[in-house]
Amino acid sequence: MSSTTFGALGVPAPLVEILAQREITVPTPIQAATLPDSLAGRDVLGRGRTGSGKTMAFVLPLLTRLSRSTTQRQSRRPRALILAPTRELATQIEDALTPLAAPLGLTSRTVFGGVGQNPQVTALRKGVDIVVACPGRLEDLIGQGHVSLDAVEVTIIDEADHMADLGFLPAVRRLLDATPARGQRMLFSATLDAGIGVIAKRYLSNPVTHEADSAQSPVSTMAHHVLHVTPEGHGQVLLDLVAAPGRTVVFTRTKHRAKKLARQLNGQGVPAVELHGNLSQNARTRTMEAFHSGAARTLVATDIAARGIHVDDVALVIHADPPVEHKAYTHRSGRTARAGASGTVVTLMTDDQVRDVRDLTRKAGVKATTTRVHATHPLLQELAPGDRSFEGGFAAPVAQASPRQGSGQRRSGSGSGQGSRPASGQGQRRGGPGSGGSGANGGGGHRGGARPASGGARPTSSGRPASAGPRTGSARPARSAASFSEGARRTR
Repeated sequence: MSSTTFGALGVPAPLVEILAQREITVPTPIQAATLPDSLAGRDVLGRGRTGSGKTMAFVLPLLTRLSRSTTQRQSRRPRALILAPTRELATQIEDALTPLAAPLGLTSRTVFGGVGQNPQVTALRKGVDIVVACPGRLEDLIGQGHVSLDAVEVTIIDEADHMADLGFLPAVRRLLDATPARGQRMLFSATLDAGIGVIAKRYLSNPVTHEADSAQSPVSTMAHHVLHVTPEGHGQVLLDLVAAPGRTVVFTRTKHRAKKLARQLNGQGVPAVELHGNLSQNARTRTMEAFHSGAARTLVATDIAARGIHVDDVALVIHADPPVEHKAYTHRSGRTARAGASGTVVTLMTDDQVRDVRDLTRKAGVKATTTRVHATHPLLQELAPGDRSFEGGFAAPVAQASPRQGSGQRRSGSGSGQGSRPASGQGQRRGGPGSGGSGANGGGGHRGGARPASGGARPTSSGRPASAGPRTGSARPARSAASFSEGARRTR
């Protein structure tokens, strides 16, 4: 962490005051490195790992420039553009931006596909200062004449490497061509691959390059573990970890696997939602709202969604299926240990995955501890402290169900395990009565709803509540081994 302050870096007093009100007082390394140059109007090429605070590194200079500019807000002609690769990331940039922009009298609007365009068109017609957009929908609206980029003073490309991974760079080039060359441009990325270098060379003018940390280095506070499991024990180990207190993100390789795994976890009494490319925008929004609120404490996601998940208090990331390549490992793992917090990353590995996982961690620059484990191995309690609970599967409100699903009570809902029927006998903490957990009628067990945030236990340094007592008994629902191991075998 930097020892300087935002004011010392040149952030205007009004913004410093707003940041202080939100208890943001100490710049992260990427912020401390880039802010002096970006606030001075320089083009900036910034590299920093995911979760390092890149959003605030570009939001602050953008707002500073617009608040000092003499230009006025105009219909269909935004003054600033932020390009993001995913809808989730665009939404979260907007969430970070709005509290800072509003006191300055600045407005913004997200623009992305998967939802109707009319609200976006209406906002653009009225005039907004900042557009936060995914490339595809923005190009559509430009083609329809609803927006022009000829008045853009600041252009920002966030997570440029993910733009490249998703094949967006041609669209990014076309959009940059539509912005004035005299404007300020900033590009932020976790890695600076060849495609990113081409963009930077063509569109950034004498950029200042800042690298807050190594392109592939894991966070120093992130602990990496590889758990060597049997195919039959894969599901049991996974279920034990996600049944612990706190938020967990579980990654799978395919959309089908994410959907199935979320449904299985809900069936076992662990409230879970899923996130992948097959979901509508409304379903994706409901999924993230459930995960943020704690109504679902486990999020099952595919690689495509990894960059869009920005939740600060995720203490555990589980690679249920090891990723195909090391960049995906880095991006997945970045969902924990955000903004200086500690976190744990677990990769489940079967015998036939040993060589692949070894190559993966080596290329990612990770020194992981490998342990052969089973469902009752004591290491699981160390990695995910606390009593295991199976309070019931997550069920979305019926009013939010898709019309095609009818009542949807026995289906997985809009791709997030919603509507899963709680398994009988759930709502009981592992260990049963007398072991520190609560029975179905006690204060600690909840059916189909959010567990109290505190869980009645003390937080630990990992962000998870400490166990209220020793983990005893084995009151785990019985179907875990067969159902989960079947999915594990099919991914290999």
